[in-house]
Amino acid sequence: MHVRIEPGGRLQGTTRVPGDKSISHRWLMLAATAVGRSALMEVPPSLDVRSTAAALAALTTEARPALQSWASYDADTAEGHRSTWNVKVDGDTNGPPPVSLEVEGKGRKGLTVPDRALDCGNSGTSMRLLMGLVSSAAFMTALEGDASLSSRPMERVAMPLREMGAEIDTDRGHAPVVVHGRPLHGIVFEPTVPSAQVKSAVLLAGLDADGLTVVRESVPTRDHTERALLALGAPIEVGETVAVGRFQHEGFSAVVPGDVSSAAFLVAAAALTGSELTVAGVGLNPTRTRVFEVMERMGITVERSIRHHELGEPVGDIHVPPTAGVGPVRVEANELPLVVDEVPVLALLAAHAPSDSWFTGAGELKLKESDRLTGIAEAIRGLGGHAAVEGDDLVVAGGGLEGGRGDARGDHRMAMALVVSGLAARGAVEVDGVEHAEVSFPGFVRTLVALGATIEPVAGE
Repeated sequence: MHVRIEPGGRLQGTTRVPGDKSISHRWLMLAATAVGRSALMEVPPSLDVRSTAAALAALTTEARPALQSWASYDADTAEGHRSTWNVKVDGDTNGPPPVSLEVEGKGRKGLTVPDRALDCGNSGTSMRLLMGLVSSAAFMTALEGDASLSSRPMERVAMPLREMGAEIDTDRGHAPVVVHGRPLHGIVFEPTVPSAQVKSAVLLAGLDADGLTVVRESVPTRDHTERALLALGAPIEVGETVAVGRFQHEGFSAVVPGDVSSAAFLVAAAALTGSELTVAGVGLNPTRTRVFEVMERMGITVERSIRHHELGEPVGDIHVPPTAGVGPVRVEANELPLVVDEVPVLALLAAHAPSDSWFTGAGELKLKESDRLTGIAEAIRGLGGHAAVEGDDLVVAGGGLEGGRGDARGDHRMAMALVVSGLAARGAVEVDGVEHAEVSFPGFVRTLVALGATIEPVAGE
């Protein structure tokens, strides 16, 4: 889908973002393997999370009806379902409606043989975490995905699971993946590449392994799995290393916090337009909020207030007062893993700074839904800015964007970053593939329009 963003104008108001995708994957897996009923509220109907729900439906019996029904949920969230996004309807909401899901589990031992390969779609989190979940099951599980997912590395997950005792086959290191579940034993694992997905896969496997499973990270990564396990009463120690023993949890109830990565795109939009904006009900896990520290170094004030906790996750509001222009920033290699999902929006923010910004050691971006490292630089140049890739470093020259046309390259975060950058360009920006924002932020364009942005579908596209 092709849209046109008109620069200028202000955003104003209080809004919400869909539930956190990273948290939802993990909580759904924990709900499906709990003993008893779990109730999850405000689970985002994003494509990646639906992939996890559909895969879990194939692995369960008691939970199957609820998961199948939710995975095929047909909410009217596709961008452009109206003739124009700038028409507001009474009762219209900023984003998708809250979704509740009740899952009846029979425990880890209640997982059943799937009758087909588990289709993970475009979701690397689904595939990698499911590999850990089924690694001790007494059957074979095949996992597959789309062309993009099939190009991403899976050996980084398979290797430690093999060391624990599972038998895992990959296609030259990529999907499709076949897991032959086996009795597992704990290991001490030191990942060479910082990855919350790999860590979580090993911890999920460790819940059904003999002895302790220990993960030692050189760089801290998001800790949603550890927080949930602590809240559920698991024998887990969290510090410089994470250690977990065998554990079977019971059902639970929780409300999924708003996705902080999605909120970052709205914060950037407010900053580029000098707007005042509040995003309510956002997850404020400190392993996910480094993006706001980077933004603050760029001159953007991001006020955060924690209101309560959900299954160990701090939840609160973000307030952005008007910003008078953004400055350059340097993100070093040791910080980059903590903002890896937000680099597209940070880089396109930096394109509007007066001088150079650097993102060093960003090679992992080549292995995302698209080659984001190259894609970001080409997108900035395509909109009249200046950027280059130097080895694994991204250099953004600043100076602003003239306008023009950009391609999301099938990548949800690139789609959103391009749209946000157009709000402050000197001329109109057209974006191809904005529908890919549905992967993580259903209703993204409608949310911006409801706040005051001028974004229109391009006729005939």
